[in-house]
Amino acid sequence: MFEIVFLGTSASAPSIHRGLPAAMVLHREYRFLIDCGEGTQRQLLKSGLGFRRLDKILLTHGHLDHILGLGGLVSTFSRWETIDTLEIYGGKRALDRVDDLIFGVVLRGARPPMRIEFFDVKPGVLMEDDFFQLRAFPVTHRGPDCFGYTFEEKARRPFLVDKAEALGVPAGPERRQLVQGQSITLADGRVVHPDDVLGPPVPGAKLVYVGDAGRTDNLVEEVRGADALVIEATYLEVEADLARKFGHITAAQAAKLARQAGVKRLYLTHISRRYSEREVLAEATPIFPNTIIPRDLDRFRVVKEK
Repeated sequence: MFEIVFLGTSASAPSIHRGLPAAMVLHREYRFLIDCGEGTQRQLLKSGLGFRRLDKILLTHGHLDHILGLGGLVSTFSRWETIDTLEIYGGKRALDRVDDLIFGVVLRGARPPMRIEFFDVKPGVLMEDDFFQLRAFPVTHRGPDCFGYTFEEKARRPFLVDKAEALGVPAGPERRQLVQGQSITLADGRVVHPDDVLGPPVPGAKLVYVGDAGRTDNLVEEVRGADALVIEATYLEVEADLARKFGHITAAQAAKLARQAGVKRLYLTHISRRYSEREVLAEATPIFPNTIIPRDLDRFRVVKEK
């Protein structure tokens, strides 16, 4: 299970009700801040998330509305928040801008309050553990080095309690060993193998996050089967020419992508002040009914859906 908290859902400039792009993905002990628009600090406080364990930031691209909040965040850490390391992931162009912002504007030669590590993202696996995998994939927007991110739980084999009990496997460390893929020997000498008590693999939840995007045809395979897709809907079809000009997509394009890729739920964000929520939904839902437009500070759980 993943949880996503939308911290800022506006496009390009803040509105009265929507802040600049930022979201937090939570999974087990991990917290990933995706983008960090101006005002993200306040949203972190209002959401109740705060700054604890906020040590991993994923950037979709380097446009200012997605990164300017990093300056204030680092400034705050330098005064009263303490973490050992801040990891910032993004394309080279985004990281160059962030480097200028943090070291050229905020710190200006001062010693960083923590170790700041930059990771130049390339398509593929960024990190994984026994439970999930985080991948990056290329996204077409204005300029190079734009990325989306896929969070996916690894398939697991459920423990079949009835079979274990029928075989006489006691509760405790023996069952844990079997779940971990190790055979055990019972007190009477019988050997029980994992296959004896584990069911077939059950896929885990899949959450795909796309920031700004100028096309969708190259996203279908990465998005396919996602339990949740987060993607922009900066324009409506009536202004499709403007969308193409500025490297964005329409709500209809996002909905068609979700339908084509067999997505379970679609979350539209990066909402322009020129449209109401009702207008955006009116365009998207006839194409893909399970469409949601999150508001700032909305929280959603992402679980594997049948």
